[in-house]
Amino acid sequence: MYQRILVAIDSSHAAERALAEAIGNARASGGRLILVHALEEPADAIGANPYAAEYVRGLNEVTKQAAADLLDRARDRAAAAGVQAEAVLLEPGAAPVAERIVQSARDRKADLIVMGTHGRHGVKRVMLGSNAHGVLRVADVPVLLVRTP
Repeated sequence: MYQRILVAIDSSHAAERALAEAIGNARASGGRLILVHALEEPADAIGANPYAAEYVRGLNEVTKQAAADLLDRARDRAAAAGVQAEAVLLEPGAAPVAERIVQSARDRKADLIVMGTHGRHGVKRVMLGSNAHGVLRVADVPVLLVRTP
């Protein structure tokens, strides 16, 4: 059974379902959770505007606080279910979100990654991208994708 389960969360319904699945798996195996939220860079168009610097700084602070709150709620939810969890906020970086999630799993020796997915396919997936698909392509551990109905 899995002992170190990394669950990537955001504020989506898919992530809520993934968190519930990860908590259930951790309870069943006596494992623990590694809750991860990856911040993204502000849009290049905003960042390139010299008049937007103050706005971007404020936006970054609001975004970080919202992410910290999201992780706190997820940790509280795990604790209420009797599951130990640590929270990790991944700062924006040069690597795409999917690669930062996989690197976090490596760094923390996770033996399972759990993520929600919207199940988009075709043009929608190409246009919107898919962090879940990116993680699935590069992860060295099993990945459990929890699909939103």
